[in-house]
Amino acid sequence: MTLKKIINGAVFEENGSFVPRTVYLLGERIASKEEYLVALEQSSSDSEEIIDAGGNYVIPGLTDIHFHGCMGSDCCDGTVEAFRTMAKYELSQGVTSITPATMTMPQEVLFQICEAAKTFCDTADDYEDCADLCGLYMEGPFINHDKKGAQNGNYIIGADTDLLNRLQERSGNLFRTVAVAPETQGAMAFIRENSSRVNISIAHTTADYETAREAISCGVSQLTHTYNAMPPFSHRAPGPIGAAADSEHCMAELICDGIHVHPAVVRTTFKMFGDDRIILISDSMRAAGLADGQYDLGGQTVIVKGNLAVLEDGTIAGSVTNLMNCVRNAVKNMDIPLGSAVKCAAVNPAKAVGIYGEYGSLTPGKFANIVILDKNLTIKIVFSHAFLVEDDKIGGN
Repeated sequence: MTLKKIINGAVFEENGSFVPRTVYLLGERIASKEEYLVALEQSSSDSEEIIDAGGNYVIPGLTDIHFHGCMGSDCCDGTVEAFRTMAKYELSQGVTSITPATMTMPQEVLFQICEAAKTFCDTADDYEDCADLCGLYMEGPFINHDKKGAQNGNYIIGADTDLLNRLQERSGNLFRTVAVAPETQGAMAFIRENSSRVNISIAHTTADYETAREAISCGVSQLTHTYNAMPPFSHRAPGPIGAAADSEHCMAELICDGIHVHPAVVRTTFKMFGDDRIILISDSMRAAGLADGQYDLGGQTVIVKGNLAVLEDGTIAGSVTNLMNCVRNAVKNMDIPLGSAVKCAAVNPAKAVGIYGEYGSLTPGKFANIVILDKNLTIKIVFSHAFLVEDDKIGGN
């Protein structure tokens, strides 16, 4: 039985504060002090490992609920190896749980993705150097062609419960979030039918305020990459952003890569929604972690230069960052408090996709997925299920 304790750390609390306390690890989970001492008493005297955080930040591993790929691999590759490559990279960046996103693709490709993801999950015990694959995010094909962004318009269809059922069956019920344009034909009925079993997010939409409010009343609980691929928020036409801000249970995804949303707008969004309702995402594509060059996303050519990834027509095509970098960027360049940024990258996403019982905070009983950051927010240590990720496999981007 693993017995570890992390001492001398500024430990993240669920409300976004940091307090000096000890974190106890028992087996693969976080334990209370009482549980830990009982187990220690029953173990040999040399079985305890003490990790000195040295005054650094101790935070829960992050959860990226919306990204497409990294390190040359993409969810839509539909292979076990692609999922392994993505999960290995994400863990190295302190992102310990993931729900990768599909694109608007032919149905046979979506089924292939389902089978690969299910196989990866079924064999996850073989990959202790990987982030936990906790589900999938369906971004398309239930979107509006007029706001398709980097999605492939050839495969857009109306919201279809039968297709979702078949995808869930093939994947082993891995889909946790489904993106929908609520103004499209059949969308409202789809939302009413499925909002009790999946997290439904407004995405790639032309919906006005009233339509978005109706969708939220039918069961929508999220906005996909807020501000992107949707009508803007304005004083006479608040659109889906205004509708979500008016709805206390509706969360808003936000990409803090410095490309998708201006820092001033990030700060304003935090004021509108509060750090209880914002979900930081990376929305990364396969070039994340790699050099500039030509890549693809959903079968379309993407040109990457620096932090910018665009289609050949100039449309922004996802990001080339990772969620930990988004946290750093939010704190260092957007004036978001560290506690708020971590809350939006760990607590809120885990709640949104229904895994908060085991992920997202340093509460006893949850998996011991833990990251130690120094004062410059550089990763020093990563634990996955209390397993120490080797130094040469963390950070670096």
